[in-house]
Amino acid sequence: MLAIDRAELDAQTGGDAELADEVLALFAGQCRSILPRLTDPSLPAGQRADLAHTLKGSAAGVGATRVRACADAAEAQLRAGAEPAALDDLVQAVAAALAEIADGAES
Repeated sequence: MLAIDRAELDAQTGGDAELADEVLALFAGQCRSILPRLTDPSLPAGQRADLAHTLKGSAAGVGATRVRACADAAEAQLRAGAEPAALDDLVQAVAAALAEIADGAES
């Protein structure tokens, strides 16, 4: 299973390959910025939930369905006052998406 649903990405970008590349680059940068803070248990849960929400929305916009689902679960758990049980899954999903984006940029 691919980390980025290219049909969803095409739908979001109107099939514009240059725009898709730009959106993916922005998403990759956002992942690199958000993930370390989201996984930092010393930050307040509300702040981490907001970060998960932002990541969830960004992932939906590029077709990163697994990242979206994992971020959604993390957000819900954080808003409920619990430490997210599936942060490792989120980290792995982001890593897979970043690797796929990098591979696409090299092709």
